[in-house]
Amino acid sequence: MLGNILSKTESRRCKAVAASGLCLFALLAPASVAGVQAQSADLVLCDRVAADPTDPDRPPEVKGVAEIAPSDVATAIKFCKVAAPAARRALYQLGRAYAANRQMSEAITAYRKAADKGSTAAMVELGTWLTSGSAGAKEESEARNLLLRAAQGGNARAAAQLAALSGTDSVASDPAAARALLAKAAETNSAEAQFQLGLMMADGVGGPKDDVGARAMFEKAAAQGHAAALDWMGNFAETGRGGPKDSDAAKSYYEKAAALGNEDAKAGLERLKCPLVLKTKRGEVWTHLCF
Repeated sequence: MLGNILSKTESRRCKAVAASGLCLFALLAPASVAGVQAQSADLVLCDRVAADPTDPDRPPEVKGVAEIAPSDVATAIKFCKVAAPAARRALYQLGRAYAANRQMSEAITAYRKAADKGSTAAMVELGTWLTSGSAGAKEESEARNLLLRAAQGGNARAAAQLAALSGTDSVASDPAAARALLAKAAETNSAEAQFQLGLMMADGVGGPKDDVGARAMFEKAAAQGHAAALDWMGNFAETGRGGPKDSDAAKSYYEKAAALGNEDAKAGLERLKCPLVLKTKRGEVWTHLCF
């Protein structure tokens, strides 16, 4: 019964929005009841339509959405704005809602306030915008500081972004530090962090070259459906890099990556079909022998 879960005020609010399909409390599993008691109806509704699945602040029972649905943007702004003063994740989610509504100035303000309160997810979003110039002029130094703070707070996306920044000439970088942060983030089972760490290991960036370790990282990320990691695993299995050579496994990895739209994997599949290359005396490719 809703009356056993919510205060009278929250129950009235829930009934008021039930017609729009946003009253969630009757759908919550019994295990989530204690969490509902501890937070407002506004926050629950904000979480429902605007939570980020990669946000470390997100409660386990909240699934989150990769992108806020256009039909939910107004609802997200309404309820996240009310919940924001009491919860930093709601403030971050308000920034997401504003961004989805192309209210960039309001989004930046919300992200900055959330970051000031310690939201690592907000730091990543703001850092990404500052790096690309989406928030106006590029501010790569500030972006790096934000991403570093977030990565030190355990945010896997931030560690991956820092690793990407380490490859640019315009930002003073520390590849060894980025690799260490990625290693920490990879332990949280972040597919992106595992993939980025694998790249650094494979190329010997920020530390010794380690094909065996790289293969292990790619395999972990591939198991989570990371398209680029699947392609790299296909290549490692095809060539025997960092482990046994296995054409069947390579084909399987390539097929999975290709199904996710990875063009390199599609080329890998064609290469497996035509493994023998005949060349002219000048070393030019003449034809491929296919099986």
